[in-house]
Amino acid sequence: MTLLLVLAYFGGVLTIVSPCILPVLPFAFARVDRPFRRNGLPMLIGMAVTFAAVATLAAIGGGWAVRANQYGRTAALVLLAIFAVTLIWPELAARWTQPIVALGSRWSQAGSSNDRDSIVGAMGLGVATGLLWAPCAGPILGLLLTGAALQGASARTTVLLFMFAAGAATSLALALFVGRRVFVLMRRSLGVGEWIRRALGVLILTSVVAIALGADTGFLTRVSLASTSRIEQRLVDAVRPRAASTKVPTAGEALAVEGEMPPLDGATGWLNTAPLSRESLRGRVVLVDFWTYSCINCLRTLPYVRGWAEKYKDHGLVVIGVHTPEFAFEKDEANVRRAAADLGVNYPVALDSNYAIWQAFNNEYWPADYFVDAQGRIRAHHFGEGGYAEAEDIIRRLLTEAGQRNLPGGYVNDDGTGVDAAASNAPQQSPETYVGYARGTNFDSGPAVYDKPHDYRAPDTLAADHWALAGQWTIHDERSVLDRPGGRIVYRFRGRDLHLVLGPMTSGKPIRFVVRIDGAEPGANHGTDVDASGRGTVTDERLYQLVRLAGDTSTPHTVEIEFLDAGVAAYAFTFG
Repeated sequence: MTLLLVLAYFGGVLTIVSPCILPVLPFAFARVDRPFRRNGLPMLIGMAVTFAAVATLAAIGGGWAVRANQYGRTAALVLLAIFAVTLIWPELAARWTQPIVALGSRWSQAGSSNDRDSIVGAMGLGVATGLLWAPCAGPILGLLLTGAALQGASARTTVLLFMFAAGAATSLALALFVGRRVFVLMRRSLGVGEWIRRALGVLILTSVVAIALGADTGFLTRVSLASTSRIEQRLVDAVRPRAASTKVPTAGEALAVEGEMPPLDGATGWLNTAPLSRESLRGRVVLVDFWTYSCINCLRTLPYVRGWAEKYKDHGLVVIGVHTPEFAFEKDEANVRRAAADLGVNYPVALDSNYAIWQAFNNEYWPADYFVDAQGRIRAHHFGEGGYAEAEDIIRRLLTEAGQRNLPGGYVNDDGTGVDAAASNAPQQSPETYVGYARGTNFDSGPAVYDKPHDYRAPDTLAADHWALAGQWTIHDERSVLDRPGGRIVYRFRGRDLHLVLGPMTSGKPIRFVVRIDGAEPGANHGTDVDASGRGTVTDERLYQLVRLAGDTSTPHTVEIEFLDAGVAAYAFTFG
């Protein structure tokens, strides 16, 4: 937890060089000529606390929280616009007597009466700024928001988000310190304090307009010249590696005991078996594999997990697939049952729709494997793809410890040819990209309209790893739904494979689509779910492979998916 707090804090500190901090700077510098203790500090505290509270609600509260925040943003925009006007024309503040206008005047004049008024006004300005601030969702903030969405409401979630905001507030405080000294020098030497205040008012008014038009989450992200993503990803990997290595001890060196296997009582159902318990598994070696059927990383590990289950089932190994859903449709037992059958998963599967087993293991990854010995103790774990030979060696070690002899030799090999084929490990590969507003990033069709139909336009060109909608869509928290036929999704991607999680909104209604790569039919570059002409059909809710490049994967390509029928729901892009 301590390392995560440090990671969150430094992620916030790095936002000072991110373009998404630009709309906040004029609000922060509006009081640069006032004492920091009574003005700058309360403003930054109000901003940090408000952002942490709103981000927590948005991550765990669903669409209602996001819509409530939209109303708060609108109110904040109005109040800050009034604040800007009073900075530009101070004489207006004395004439306006309406309550809201008086509040704006109070903010502009705070500090001239007493400490209490100054602090209250600065705190109010910070609250409004916290409602408006939309930091670029880099790897660190993405990690925090994903954890909040998956693990639900907790003090831990809010504390981590507050630490992120506190980091941003720290870097802003340093900027205020430097800015105050510059302001004082200019006022003393040039006597232009009033003009500086008016200039700040103009900047605030400009920022209000930019935020209202969505520039804080769209244009500024696209034109970033000081991206912190690489630095953030290095910090994330240092604290929480994407795929922890699986080290096999040398001969004579024992596997460590990592703890007791948690109970499986929280399962909401079971596939391919009667309910299993921790007690009933004593005496057997157990591999607990956390997965979900639309996760590309999980699908790529399935050939190995299936192979181990089959190879060692008569030698004391029990494989349990814990299906913990990422999207709502993966909670449907019928969907999971169908997917398991299609994927050849015939070993026991615990349905973990309420995240009870996930939380009991304190797990945070898809896929994740936990190796349990015959005494019910966790002896090793592995997160992510890769390390398959090392994992099989651990299975053999535990089976040998349990008294098994004459184990079959060799290693299970990857027999996947479609979506379950091994990743290309291309040096440059687009990141997983969500198509709902809760975790969506790099959206280039202008400001998103939440939970309402809206006509979107795709720009003529996209930057790498950016996407856009065209046509009438309704963007929800975890998906975007096409309202009229002929809508498109466009993505400028890097990598060998492009996958998109799709599903029909009406069960049993097929949705036809056409895929184009750089404006042409895919030909030999088509994925397993489309033909050479790019045509395919969405029949159920799952991951669809749309592109598998046969040639060069080092240069970006633009893929366009046009849906000929309305009613499709798009969830997330993944790549390989």
